[in-house]
Amino acid sequence: MHPYRNDPISVNEYFQIRENSDALLEYIDGFVYMSPSPSTKHQRVSSKLQIKLGNYLEGKCCEVFPAPYDIELKDDTIEGTKIVIPDISIICDKSGFTDARYVGVPELIVEILSPSNQSHDLVIKLNLYMNYGVKEYWIVNPMLNTVTVYALNDEKMYEQHDIKTDKGEITSKFLDGFRVDLAPIFNS
Repeated sequence: MHPYRNDPISVNEYFQIRENSDALLEYIDGFVYMSPSPSTKHQRVSSKLQIKLGNYLEGKCCEVFPAPYDIELKDDTIEGTKIVIPDISIICDKSGFTDARYVGVPELIVEILSPSNQSHDLVIKLNLYMNYGVKEYWIVNPMLNTVTVYALNDEKMYEQHDIKTDKGEITSKFLDGFRVDLAPIFNS
């Protein structure tokens, strides 16, 4: 995932660019990043995971939000503005909702890799979500048919909770009892 522009801009300029663009644009500390258009497999995997998560959360206090939905990461101890568009967000604290976006920290975020955004999601976003205290971060790789689940430990660092290929069942640390057989997720 490449910067949309190489020069830093204000958050107001970012919103002006967004108004005139159909692209998925994220904003991290002055720099705008453009997400690639999702592939067919990306959308299938995202849709299937969203349904599984939604069914699990039925009747519970948390909600599933699929992309495109803006998350403005907010922590009073961290400076700068970060607006990201995760593939799937699970939000339990309802106080951060506005008409336009969610301001706060989702409990769980799923990002689905594409060939061009791997380093962005594997390095930049992993550190970003860890620093903001996202309790669990799933990285789905539809090229390799793998899911890696990172969960915050007692030191507020991500450690690998689970990793599976399409022949396994992935589990969540945050969503107690949630399990997904990956074969039907990756195979259309």
